[in-house]
Amino acid sequence: MSTAELQAKLNVALDPEGFLVDPEDWTPEIAEVLAQEEGIQLTERHWQVIRFVRDYYREHGEPPTLRAITKRSGVPTKELYQLFPKGPAKKVARIAGLGKPKGCI
Repeated sequence: MSTAELQAKLNVALDPEGFLVDPEDWTPEIAEVLAQEEGIQLTERHWQVIRFVRDYYREHGEPPTLRAITKRSGVPTKELYQLFPKGPAKKVARIAGLGKPKGCI
C-alpha cells in the first residue's frame, strides 16, 4: 500500500516515509494498521514498548533512541529486534505515531 493509500485509509496526515505528521492524531487503532503494514501482529509486549516510547516522547519532545528503549523499557535489545525486526527504533516510533528518531536512516 502506498503512503497516499495508507493516509487515506487512516484519515491522517503522513510524511513521505509514512510517519504521522501530528503525533496527537495517533490512536491504538492507527497503531494496529501501521503495525500490520510492517508485518507485525501487536502483542502485550509490543504495547509495553509502544507505551514507553509515547511516554518518553511526551516527556522529552522526541522519540527515544534504541539505547534508551532497551535501557528503560524493560525489553532487552535482542527481544526488541524480535518484536520490531530490521530497525526497531524506527518501526516502533512509526507504529507509536511519532516522527523518525534522530540517527535512523
